[in-house]
Amino acid sequence: MGVDVVTFGCRLNIHESEAIKRAAEDAGRDNLIVVNTCAVTAEATRQARQSIRRLRRDRPDATIVVTGCAAQIEPARFAAMPEVDRVLGNHEKMNAEVWRADRAETMRAEITPAFGVDLAEKVVVGDIMTVRDTAPFMLDGFDKHTRAFIKAQDGCDHRCTFCVIPFGRGNSRSAPMGAIVAQARRLVASGVKEIVLTGVDLTSWGTDLPGGPKLGTLVAQVLKHVPELPRLRLSSIDVAELDSALLDAYANEPRLMPYAHLSLQAGDDLILKRMKRRHSRAQAIEACAKLRDLRPDIVFGADIITGFPTETEEHFARSLDLVEECGLTWLHIFPYSPRGGTPAARMPQTPRDIAKERARRLIARGDAARKRHLARFVGSHQRVLTEANGMGRTEDFSLVKFTAARPRGEIVYTRIEAEDGETLLAA
Repeated sequence: MGVDVVTFGCRLNIHESEAIKRAAEDAGRDNLIVVNTCAVTAEATRQARQSIRRLRRDRPDATIVVTGCAAQIEPARFAAMPEVDRVLGNHEKMNAEVWRADRAETMRAEITPAFGVDLAEKVVVGDIMTVRDTAPFMLDGFDKHTRAFIKAQDGCDHRCTFCVIPFGRGNSRSAPMGAIVAQARRLVASGVKEIVLTGVDLTSWGTDLPGGPKLGTLVAQVLKHVPELPRLRLSSIDVAELDSALLDAYANEPRLMPYAHLSLQAGDDLILKRMKRRHSRAQAIEACAKLRDLRPDIVFGADIITGFPTETEEHFARSLDLVEECGLTWLHIFPYSPRGGTPAARMPQTPRDIAKERARRLIARGDAARKRHLARFVGSHQRVLTEANGMGRTEDFSLVKFTAARPRGEIVYTRIEAEDGETLLAA
């Protein structure tokens, strides 16, 4: 039956899932299912648990290993599930030796989790806050993905009041620049046309390295030393950490794709302060204006939370207005859900139905912005990286549907004939 990895959550998890699959296959594992979980919302954890139950029903004889952020934060909860054979921490899952062992007793002797005798037999989860290294797993390519991901950074030193991810990922740590460049060369040599640099707090890359280089320096070096790479993207950026070299790269390097996904979270200054974010509303708008001035074709996506504790209708209206004021096109909207142990969970809560209703309104605002954006392309020619199932992506990450079959993994110059509100339609 081989090794199957079920991935929830971010692009970082996609990278790590590929590394897990390679390590487990190299170790000779068979009939193995790995569930790589996400903990960004309570809903993400619920979906992972639901998936585990379904996988056990479908594959009663398989070994099921659960890992990822939710497993790191709540190992006992997953270990208590009868469907689960083993729980691995976020650091342990990247250790090839773990996949060569059935029980990994040597590691457990060092970790000694306090989950009781029965659960301890299932759990190999260490203290993520003690982890200091971030070495990119050397991959040749990504199964089922046209673009490849490189983990440039992991962890986060910031403590936003709503977020549990630092407790799943640990403190911020950066992969060395040389290792990232070497990984990029390896991927391009295998035929990869697009690479995404990813991390939990990507714009903090370099702060823990000698000399404190900035993300813009890394981008410039990858593009300089891998000239055969057609496309480079960044997974997500924090407007509080934009550096001059990164701005210069967006302005002058066409191989850095004109798309920036922004971690905004809210549009009201008081809510941003209660979230413990490091930017203001004005700074977000200014950053978008500056990037658009440097790169007129740039497109923005953003993460925004609705119904954060104490959020009033007036506060929410400022988040709605960000769609136009920042010129946002691709929105990831999350109705707030309290995460145990976070400061926000102890604040006066906004009713869940109000948070969901505001999310629907913000999604509708984003849908209208996306439709306007897509309509601009009708009749134009665009460079599209082809994906599976007759789909592809433009340079600004707009989704394209082809009417005729196209080989996967090629950059084609094609005419956009129409749009349907969700995708561009090409011949």
